[in-house]
Amino acid sequence: MWKDSETELDFLDYDYLIQTVQNIIMNDTLLPASIGVYGDWGSGKSTLMYMCKERLTKADKNIKCLVFNGWLFENYEDAKTAILGTILDEISKKKCLSKKAKNIIDGLYKSIDKFKVVKGVTKYGMDFLLTGGMGTLFNITAKQILEKVQDNVKKSDLEEIRSNISDELNNKELREDIRKFQKEFATLLEESKISRLVVFIDELDRCRPDTILDTLEAIKLFLFEGKVAFVIGADERHISYAVKSKFKDIEGIQIDIGKEYLEKLIQYPIRIPRLNADEVEIYISCLLLQSELKTEDFQKVLTWIIDEKQKDFENFKMNSVSDLFKDDPCLQAEIVESISVANQLAFVLSNGLHGNPRQCKRFLNSMDMRIQMASYKNKTLNRKILAKIMMLEYIKPRIFNKIAEMATNNTLSTELSLFENGTPEKADELKIWREDNWFLDWCKIVPNLSDENLNTYFYFTRTSLDEKISRISSVLSPAGKNVLDLLLSKSDVKIKQAIEKSKNLSINDVASILEAMNSSMLTESTINKEIVKAFLLFAQQRTELTNDTISYLQSFSGSQISLGCASYVAEFANKTNKQVEVMEIVSQWGKKKPELQGAIEKLIEN
Repeated sequence: MWKDSETELDFLDYDYLIQTVQNIIMNDTLLPASIGVYGDWGSGKSTLMYMCKERLTKADKNIKCLVFNGWLFENYEDAKTAILGTILDEISKKKCLSKKAKNIIDGLYKSIDKFKVVKGVTKYGMDFLLTGGMGTLFNITAKQILEKVQDNVKKSDLEEIRSNISDELNNKELREDIRKFQKEFATLLEESKISRLVVFIDELDRCRPDTILDTLEAIKLFLFEGKVAFVIGADERHISYAVKSKFKDIEGIQIDIGKEYLEKLIQYPIRIPRLNADEVEIYISCLLLQSELKTEDFQKVLTWIIDEKQKDFENFKMNSVSDLFKDDPCLQAEIVESISVANQLAFVLSNGLHGNPRQCKRFLNSMDMRIQMASYKNKTLNRKILAKIMMLEYIKPRIFNKIAEMATNNTLSTELSLFENGTPEKADELKIWREDNWFLDWCKIVPNLSDENLNTYFYFTRTSLDEKISRISSVLSPAGKNVLDLLLSKSDVKIKQAIEKSKNLSINDVASILEAMNSSMLTESTINKEIVKAFLLFAQQRTELTNDTISYLQSFSGSQISLGCASYVAEFANKTNKQVEVMEIVSQWGKKKPELQGAIEKLIEN
């Protein structure tokens, strides 16, 4: 099993990206700086930042690195003051601070307290806090504040408000000059003997749009003075969406305001590329070997990988790693087996999961758990067979369900052998997938399954409906969950948004979304026509899942489909050129609802 979080071991070959970030931070002429580490959910942004942090602290004992997780503060504290307070808290921990440094810290803490006071008053309708995020504060007196809020609060609250803000705003004259704050902070770094301050912003993808913006605007406070660097790990699409949602009512020139905002705030964007098949194979091999080898043996493997990649990283292969252990034939055989499994999975997972490291790790964890569960019942699962079956479960769930059903009924072996022998045209129960290239390629993957008893394997992959939906939710990326929510909204506008957003989803996400929608619809006596519309419009966008969609339609009863769905079913048949297959399904529906069959037949093109 592998922990589903950041790691300080570089299985992803991010060394060149880490070095790029490190070079910017260590270059005094480039500071202060903001660095964007962009990547999909689960692409390894946190891992990259943690490894960078470790290297920086080893390279410079006077550097101060800290990680700020805005998601942890989201429901407890204002994002702006939280990040400011966190920075000062970390600097305060430094030993041997001079008296001047301590005085500066005290002054900066008071500035943050003022921000909190003013922020607290805004709940009464006062939008005077700051201009431009952390801009110059207005000249406000307690009297002016009370005049503006008195119509919005009870009289009993006015005196409390007066006592809370009078001293802070009136007596101390809240006229903070932001340039003064910046200069004092730069002085603090020098006085504290901190060579440079590096703040890693993590988990920004999980935050609400307002928290994302508050965090980013707080960063602007530090981008003018001092040796400071902010490293922001996020999916840039999430930030862009947050900005657009904030400024959606702006009129005038049509610009991509999310992109404009990012380009102005992030000076050095660094994008994490998706892993290709070879990189996925290396990553999975490292994970498998890490779990199976002793620490010293695995370290030997890692050293070999690093050395070989330095010689020729473009043509690097894992195949010869087993030669390191020629003196131990049993261990060598285990390594060969692990590399073979990684090779088996690499192409499918690199495409089906967009080469996403977190999704690959979850796949392996699920596989490992099932092998363990089987062992508790004194059963042994062949890892290659289980891995091959799980490819279907993740990428082609509809075929997976069908094959599981056929295995139970003892009809699978004959049908599957036809595909494995290259004669799928003779298949009957699996005829829908005769021209499905993905399934045809899957059948060619070693080992062949037609001669295997797969019931034990399916026993440990079975789930109830509730468990199935929960599993689907767990494997979906945040973007996939958002698309699913939009599709189930029954709103034409949101369905269009979902279809547009789905263009960037992996086939695993798309397949899981279709499976989730199908599972939801099967429980309804009459399926809402807007859900059917969303299901079929969504399915039309990904031709690799057309046959799966037809199979899902087969599982519906004519009594579940309303007459209002006729046009959507016909459009799907016409757009995908699957009129014959759809009409076979419609003829079955017609036994219970002839008028539905007639309506669809009129709309389907001959």
